[in-house]
Amino acid sequence: MTAAAQGRPVEELVVGVLGGTGPQGRGLAVRLAAVGQRVLLGSRDGDRAREVAASVGERAATAAVGEVSVQGGSNTDVAGAADLVVVAVPFAGHADTVAALAAPLAGKVVVDCVVPMGFDELGAYVLDVPEGSVAQQAAALLPDSAVVGAFHHVSAVLLEDLSRPTLDGDVLVVGDDRAATDTVQALAGRLPGMRGVYAGRLRNARQVEALTVNLVSVNRRYKAHAGIRVTDV
Repeated sequence: MTAAAQGRPVEELVVGVLGGTGPQGRGLAVRLAAVGQRVLLGSRDGDRAREVAASVGERAATAAVGEVSVQGGSNTDVAGAADLVVVAVPFAGHADTVAALAAPLAGKVVVDCVVPMGFDELGAYVLDVPEGSVAQQAAALLPDSAVVGAFHHVSAVLLEDLSRPTLDGDVLVVGDDRAATDTVQALAGRLPGMRGVYAGRLRNARQVEALTVNLVSVNRRYKAHAGIRVTDV
């Protein structure tokens, strides 16, 4: 567990979102901000991040149940300032982005929600990752961080749709550090209608990431925004 986060209630943590100008990162940011989480939104372009952060803050305020605080900046600045960091960048740039931030992310919980997904004439499919999964790739590049896989199966469309006050689904959380996974489960539980459910060690991230591809196929067939719900837990 990080020194910054250790012993602190999850609602007091500053959450950074790398790739926060994209749909998934932006959606997570607006939902977390609406429940009073302090959010830092990062991008390669700091000016763009500040512009999007202002919009996210305004939208979160329309559904807020707590004080709204959203600020933007470069990925480097956000990685250094946040207590817990969510990586929501495109898979193509994942390794380069994460590797460049190893120093500011040292000692922190890093939540990876990136999916190695490609598309062809047959639809979505899983891309191979040499380390086994994107989360394991992040762990290899961030030896001094506690890497956790989570938030893969939450629809970006539903996250951004604040006309829906609650979300229906669970967040599968995988990782090797118990305190870190507990913190991420608690963070997931701040999203109205959702729970964080422990789903095993980080080596299980491959299956969790790949399931997103199945959900994309479900969504395309049924014109839906499917998630998952774990029963009897």
